[in-house]
Amino acid sequence: MTGRHAAAVAPLTVAPLTVVHQERTLGPAEDLDLALRLLRRAQDGLIGPTLRLYRPEPTVAFGQRDAKLPGFDAAAQACRDRGFEPLIRKAGGRAAAYHRGCLVVDHIEPRADAIAGAKARFSHYGELLAESLRSLGVLAAVGEIPGEYCPGEFSVHGDDPVFPSHQVKLIGTAQRVVSGAWLFSSVIVVEDSGPLRDVLTDSYAALGLEWSPATAGSVQDLSPDLRVEDVMGAVVARYSQETPLARATLESLLGD
Repeated sequence: MTGRHAAAVAPLTVAPLTVVHQERTLGPAEDLDLALRLLRRAQDGLIGPTLRLYRPEPTVAFGQRDAKLPGFDAAAQACRDRGFEPLIRKAGGRAAAYHRGCLVVDHIEPRADAIAGAKARFSHYGELLAESLRSLGVLAAVGEIPGEYCPGEFSVHGDDPVFPSHQVKLIGTAQRVVSGAWLFSSVIVVEDSGPLRDVLTDSYAALGLEWSPATAGSVQDLSPDLRVEDVMGAVVARYSQETPLARATLESLLGD
């Protein structure tokens, strides 16, 4: 297996981590904005370390650079034609697609030195997520693979157990840092990769960006019996190994 693969990662969170399983979607735009709302509450000292997990509605989240390209309007329409909502996210990177077969993991923390620790978080939590998949038997590792969509040094990819030379991107990670807090957001593609591959193919063609559609896959492509619920359980279990966990409702965090 290629990529960065450490035996374990040392904890970065020392305070109890509040886990919120958002069972009901608020809609593509609202769900994306909610992560920033929680980040602001952490920045204001209203919430502590928080882990939010949810299954998103069909969305293509474009990067800021994508929105400035001549083909952006055509790319956005291509998304709508395939039933995906085109949005522009605050974090960097290129277009990434997700739907109900994915798991979004938003980790938010108040932290005085938020800016200084940005790169260490990419490495740490990329490996933590890869470990979560490996605990389920997926051959996962951290590292960009050639031709992947929304390329990133700390993406998580998986090796096909039948054809080891075939690698697919399984997790994209992004980060937003503000004074006094940070948000580390990850999208894990678990089920039904076909519609994601199709909408990304159309979107990237409209934007004039090159990539390899063969790199767009899912956990289920490599381990057919796994489901979103399995991956969610593995992620929470891996977090529990490095920090105490608490449970809360989303409403309690928002003060509703």
